[in-house]
Amino acid sequence: MQKRKLGKYGPEVSAIGFGCMGFTRSYAKKIDPGEAVKLIRAAYSLGHTFFDTAECYGPFLNEEIVGEALAPFRDRVVIATKFGFKHGAWSELDSRPQHIRKVCEASLRRLKTDYIDIFYQHRVDPAVPIEDVAGEVKKLIQEGKVKYFGLSEAGVKNIRKAHAIQPITALQSEYSFWWREPEKQIMPVLAELGIGFVSFAPLGKGFLTGHIRAGTKFEKGDSRRIVGRFQEENLRVNQIFVDILSKVAKRKNAPVAQIALAWILAQESWIVPIPGATTFEHIRENAHAANVKLDARDLREIDIASSNAKAVGARYQETLARLADREP
Repeated sequence: MQKRKLGKYGPEVSAIGFGCMGFTRSYAKKIDPGEAVKLIRAAYSLGHTFFDTAECYGPFLNEEIVGEALAPFRDRVVIATKFGFKHGAWSELDSRPQHIRKVCEASLRRLKTDYIDIFYQHRVDPAVPIEDVAGEVKKLIQEGKVKYFGLSEAGVKNIRKAHAIQPITALQSEYSFWWREPEKQIMPVLAELGIGFVSFAPLGKGFLTGHIRAGTKFEKGDSRRIVGRFQEENLRVNQIFVDILSKVAKRKNAPVAQIALAWILAQESWIVPIPGATTFEHIRENAHAANVKLDARDLREIDIASSNAKAVGARYQETLARLADREP
């Protein structure tokens, strides 16, 4: 798989990373940890070298799975994990310096490693100055426990403030063909500062694969069941995004998911999507998306067709909505 450099001074990673969250949360079907280890190793064999996890994906279990899976080739991969929630749960924020250090030590143990490649603040904590957060991560970098600093879902002001204390290697936020909000204000600042962009949910939580339509029923335990974008009336409107990609996919003789990922890769050389997958077939499909090339005609056609399209429905369930889209 082709490689990309994350930002001006960041590590070189596979053009398409691997998001591991789905192994332990968000979906109804639970993956056996042993099977998850095999799938992560399969992803590595297909060229993925950039793996994304977090303490609160489980909580804790996800990091353990990733650590076990990648131990045999730890020096050949880049592992990103996150801090910022109290008790490792998606609820109360906690980015106090002492808590950041505590999370770092625990993550190192679970990941079976003596350093974390990228340590993200999972969500901005209004109760803790971002300068204090950046300062603590800077200390961890100086101690060799962390290599690079990252932020997730942060706004322009916090990016600039943090970057002035400890250079940010990557910003991780949602970005896909049906959620292009970061293009307005975030991406120009990243380009200016030399910060890489890691796109989570690049396949729209599965919607941009073309396998979800109005009438799709989500099982109990699947987070999409209560997310606004996936309500039946909204899926009907949002179908336009899949239809646009499907037209190009047919011409390229490629799955719709590959076109969605190739579109992201074509936007900027410093963007790396991290799709998740829980079957070997989907992992292989995503990996091969790096070989799909969209030319100027393809991109122009997609832009024109989507110029007036806007995704409808909230992008998070209520529990997470209060943690997103804010700039303290």
